[in-house]
Amino acid sequence: MAVELSMSVCNYDRTAALFDGRAPIEGCDVTAVALEPEESFHRAFKFQEFDVTEMSMSSYLVTLSRGDNHYVAIPAFVSRLFRHSSIYVRTDRIKTPADLKGKTMGLPEYQMTANVWVRGILQEEYGVKPSDIKWRRGGLEEPGREERAKITLPPDIDIKAVPADRTISDMLAKGEIDGLLSARAPSCFLQGAPNVGRLFPDYPAVEEAYFSKTKLFPIMHAIGIRKSIVEKHPWVAVNIFKAYLKAKALCMHELGQIGHLHATLPWPIAAYDHARKVMGEDYWPYGAHENQLPLETLARYSFEQGLSVRQVAFEEMFAKPTYELSKI
Repeated sequence: MAVELSMSVCNYDRTAALFDGRAPIEGCDVTAVALEPEESFHRAFKFQEFDVTEMSMSSYLVTLSRGDNHYVAIPAFVSRLFRHSSIYVRTDRIKTPADLKGKTMGLPEYQMTANVWVRGILQEEYGVKPSDIKWRRGGLEEPGREERAKITLPPDIDIKAVPADRTISDMLAKGEIDGLLSARAPSCFLQGAPNVGRLFPDYPAVEEAYFSKTKLFPIMHAIGIRKSIVEKHPWVAVNIFKAYLKAKALCMHELGQIGHLHATLPWPIAAYDHARKVMGEDYWPYGAHENQLPLETLARYSFEQGLSVRQVAFEEMFAKPTYELSKI
């Protein structure tokens, strides 16, 4: 009898085959729900609603370090992003990363994976420590957002919630904060508010140079499976991982089709070719060993920034069988 699973994941091009049946999970009867990542995270870390769920890699490491994680991850990294593009500032006050020292920056959640990476990059590449900035937490576009998992930060971190009826996008537009970190572009930026822009306007060039120097392509989200299911059916983890691998392989094949474009852009093949030239043939790798450098870097950032209570070891991040798939 098939194992019944509920699954929540964003309907990316690299997960589409999980929804349309081209990448089935063997031995499982899956009810898949396409949700925006923020909703999946909220429902997973607050209420554990789904058996299989897209997860914030940062929040997962935080809970894993404390031993209160309800999910065990598999190394299918459905979301990756360079995050230099995620720093929005008052351009009349901030011109360079060094100008962030002593400034007040908003963020939706301190523990967001995007923000962990940004703080790590600012410290290692530009000498700006998290304690150099005053942090103000609040909803980007809706008031009242809170941290999805409990965190306790070091005493040298100045972080406060913004007023309960305010959003950090509005505060940036009105100059009440000096900038913000956000995975999503704030509405004030999209609407062209005066003196609101990116810290790195030409972010693709900056991010490409960062990759050339560090070989880091930041990991944002992984896939989690309810621990009780993995304990009862150990084979489920590998079967789910294999389905995600197949879905990604189908996506990459489609990206390379020049006779009929799968992406609604005029030159996607040129972008695909450029990514492979700069980052390698498999520029979006899944798998634990294939991603040891970014995984260990993120775990170190999480610990150094006071989110994880200990630095999570690479060997304990994922379901054990997913570290070594069978080969023919």
